[in-house]
Order: sequence, then C-alpha cells, then structure tokens
Amino acid sequence: MKRVAIFASGAGSNAAKIIEYFSTSSIVQIALIVSNKPNAGVLNIANKYAIPSLLIDKEQFFRGDAYVEQLKKSEINFIVLAGFLWKVPEKLIQSFPNAIVNIHPALLPNYGGKGMYGSLVHEAVIANKEKESGITIHYVNEHFDEGEHIFKATCTVDEHETPESLANKIHELEYAHFARVIEEVIVKEIC
Repeated sequence: MKRVAIFASGAGSNAAKIIEYFSTSSIVQIALIVSNKPNAGVLNIANKYAIPSLLIDKEQFFRGDAYVEQLKKSEINFIVLAGFLWKVPEKLIQSFPNAIVNIHPALLPNYGGKGMYGSLVHEAVIANKEKESGITIHYVNEHFDEGEHIFKATCTVDEHETPESLANKIHELEYAHFARVIEEVIVKEIC
C-alpha cells in the first residue's frame, strides 16, 4: 500500500478528485493533506474525508528539515502536488526520489517556471495566440516545472477564448487524467 500525501495551496478541487478516485483502492491510500495556507479549501476537503492534515511553515519548509521527519512518521512514500505554489526544497526531493509528481496547467516546457501558475498561464497562452494548450504531469526536480514528463493531454484554444474558459477546459483535463496517471506511476513503481 502506497501512502500518499497531497500538497495543495488552494481550493483543492484536484485533491478532491484524487481522494475520490482512490477511496476504494487496495494499493493507494491518501494518508495526508499538506497545505501552506491556513484558509485553503483543501483543508476542508481533508476534514470531510477524515484525512489528517498538516499546515506547513515557510521557514521550516525551506530552511529546516522540509517536514521530512513528519512525512516519514506518517509513513508517506509518495507525494502529489495538486496546486501547490511553493517550490519544493532539495531536501524533500532527495528524501523522496522519483516519488513526487506535479500537474502543470500548460504544455511544458512552454509556459512553465517561476510565476507561471493559474490564470497567469492561461493569459500568456491566449496572448501568444496559441491554438492548443493542455496539462503536463511530471516528476518534480529542483527546478520549477523541469522534471521528467510523464503525461500530456491537450485541448484547443479557440479564437475568442478567455482565461476563465481555458481554465475550465484545463480543469476537465486534470480531472480526467491526474488520478489515473498517479495510479499508473505507482503501479509501475510497485512492479
């Protein structure tokens, strides 16, 4: 059984879909929700599903032990970033090699890196008159959005697209693919 921690900074819609997907799994347990924001909606989702949560502090995350000891005490062996906006410290990456995945709301390597998240990504895609956008699921390394790609899915960017309408298309891709890809990565790792 893989014990997964979901790191999220916001409302937690992706986290909720992942929790629902694995609710009857015999190989994956969502064992911890981690957030850097005390008012994040994802903490309400953790309460709803009776999943323990951990509110993290910037100082300890970046200059302390990156919460590695607490994650190990919770027997976490896989981490999913689902809308987590802080860069993951090297100490955490080293402690969970090839066991941290992220989802990005664009087709990397384009529209990635520091400052490229949420509506900022969609605004940039539209401003550059791209015909296509999508999601990239990738492993996390020490650089923003530069880890090895695992999966991509695309959607069209229409002529009169708005950041909000594009965000809706991207959310549909995330909900359709993220949990399934996480499962595939974990099954591959187990086998």
